[in-house]
Amino acid sequence: MDMAMLREEALGIGFTLAEPMKVETIKLREEVREMCAVNKCHAYNTNWSCPPNCGTIAECQERVNRYEAGLIVETTGQLEDDFDFETMEETAKIHSAHFVEFLKKLRKEHKELEVLPLGAGECTHCQKCTFPDAPCRFPDLMSSPMEGYGMVISDVCKDNNILYNHGRGTLTYVGCYLFREVTK
Repeated sequence: MDMAMLREEALGIGFTLAEPMKVETIKLREEVREMCAVNKCHAYNTNWSCPPNCGTIAECQERVNRYEAGLIVETTGQLEDDFDFETMEETAKIHSAHFVEFLKKLRKEHKELEVLPLGAGECTHCQKCTFPDAPCRFPDLMSSPMEGYGMVISDVCKDNNILYNHGRGTLTYVGCYLFREVTK
């Protein structure tokens, strides 16, 4: 698998940063999942991609362990001040759009790879999720949040020597894609 090529393709989509990551550095933590259950984001148990519907920590770990390599992607916005909510929201939208665009590219152009997309928040592909009344409309485009899987994002970045904090006045959204080759 050509991680340098995947990195360049991700940067070409528009991510601020894209760097290879080692899957074995991913540690899923129950305490992160417990923070999800507090439901500050109002997504817990409201869609197919977030906890508890994305699986238990043990199920998520089993899923993660099937992959060979990963790519962390970031989108960083420059804030005018600490209360620049407009830029925060715009940066989130840009990151989400790039995340889905790159996933579509991976699915279309890299059929030799199985991909597990883990985003910066709940899946936003549909305006209204079919949960709990019907299955996901677009399972190939659905992504669970890194934190929903139990990851401490700053730790994943640190353990892979990837910059997470880009300085005062910035806000960074982080996602990752895990890969394994399905044809050799």
